[in-house]
Amino acid sequence: MPDRHTSTAGLRRILLGLAGVAAFIVVWKLAYLYNWAPRGTIPDPFAVPGALLSEWRGGRLLPAIGSSLVHYVWGLGVGTVLGFTVGLLAASARWFDDVHYMLARILRPIPPLAWVIFAIAWFQVSHAGAAFVISIGVFWVNYFATASGVRDVDPRYYELARAFGHGGFVRRVTSITLPGAAPSILSGMRTGVGQAWMTLIAAELLGVPGMGQEMNSAAGVGAYDAVVVYMLAISVIYTLSDALFGLVENAVLRWRP
Repeated sequence: MPDRHTSTAGLRRILLGLAGVAAFIVVWKLAYLYNWAPRGTIPDPFAVPGALLSEWRGGRLLPAIGSSLVHYVWGLGVGTVLGFTVGLLAASARWFDDVHYMLARILRPIPPLAWVIFAIAWFQVSHAGAAFVISIGVFWVNYFATASGVRDVDPRYYELARAFGHGGFVRRVTSITLPGAAPSILSGMRTGVGQAWMTLIAAELLGVPGMGQEMNSAAGVGAYDAVVVYMLAISVIYTLSDALFGLVENAVLRWRP
């Protein structure tokens, strides 16, 4: 049961957080009133609730969220599985690392959005194209997190596993590698959840249906308050998905002190 000091510190943190949000809104309002950016490009913060209602009643908000989630889930899933698998093999099998390391160094610096041209050429403007671009960004996050976590596993554990007859690749991976690297692997997966949103919106700005496309359309007619609505929708969905993943992570790593 939390003591009084802990409760007071928690309440103080919440109040300071709310004060920070209020200060941000004040600065935003001043920027709107005194035109700190080209006129009309900064929306009135107090007009955002009305814009939210308009998007909802216009039947645009929920379909856009649903469309974004389709390629988000596919891109996140494919990128996570492939990144984890390749990262695990790279750190566990010397021959695989030797074969792929040079290719990885060539491809890694290429940003996911550079693949948009090929995504459109191969998949047209579709969910598959957006999922393809998203999966590339998520792949590298999980690849490096998994490879780093596996390489950091204490080699003495492998010696101990061999002493008890767990020297085979599959037994070694399941009994030593994955449990030892789990914190790093899950941390990479959690980072990928956020990375996928960043790539998704950029991909949708090119025409794939979803929140990014709605933001682009709203900006085209000067409805920047509607743009903010979709930005806040992304923030809410990301917060929920991150919190859900945090619960899964804590459950998997409940053995961790």
